[in-house]
Amino acid sequence: METPKREPLLRELKNYLTHLKDVGYTEIPCEAELFANAQQRATQPSQSPNEMAKSLTAVQKELGDCTRCKLSETRKNIVFGSGNPKADLVFVGEGPGADEDEQGLPFVGRAGKKLTEIIEKGMGLNREKDTYICNIVKCRPPGNRDPEAEEIAACNPFLIQQLLAIKPKVIVALGKSASSTLLGRTVPIVKERGTWHEYAGIKLMLTLHPSYLIRFYTLENRKAVHEDMKKVLKELGR
Repeated sequence: METPKREPLLRELKNYLTHLKDVGYTEIPCEAELFANAQQRATQPSQSPNEMAKSLTAVQKELGDCTRCKLSETRKNIVFGSGNPKADLVFVGEGPGADEDEQGLPFVGRAGKKLTEIIEKGMGLNREKDTYICNIVKCRPPGNRDPEAEEIAACNPFLIQQLLAIKPKVIVALGKSASSTLLGRTVPIVKERGTWHEYAGIKLMLTLHPSYLIRFYTLENRKAVHEDMKKVLKELGR
């Protein structure tokens, strides 16, 4: 009988191996190979914008009515993502909250309103036309707790495919959990916000989560996010 500590690891490994089999791998690739192959599929010259959008739809279809981690037992709706599937700018958050779980859409609660304000008033962009928004986990963690490692690992293959299907020019990681997941290490977000990184060949900006701004609504924090978004706009040539 497996010990409780080993069971989550074995389940995570099984989920990952099943995912690799589903996308056509017959042996375990290294991470660099996984990214390279996914990028190659996402950037074939024969792909039209519509075909790129279909590839994002295919990722959602593969995700299906997911039961790969225990969040499936408590969620109401999977929150895959929303916005322009050809967007140059993608925002990645932590996980759905109560409003998102109810509606099946990301960032529609208080934090969502703050993010919309940042995008439309602060950056002069249209949320639906100019951006795509998703989370590192697609189901709500109970009580809005932080996603656990096993839950993040179960969703990560789909996040990778999602981002490479869209192939944006810039990804903005909202908060510590998203930044840590995308960079593969623990990120002290207050210290590292405003810094550029790279994710699978895509420019990655780290910034504060909108919910952090709501909790700590100071002039310093608002200015910090404003400066981060100015850097993003410059990178986008806006």
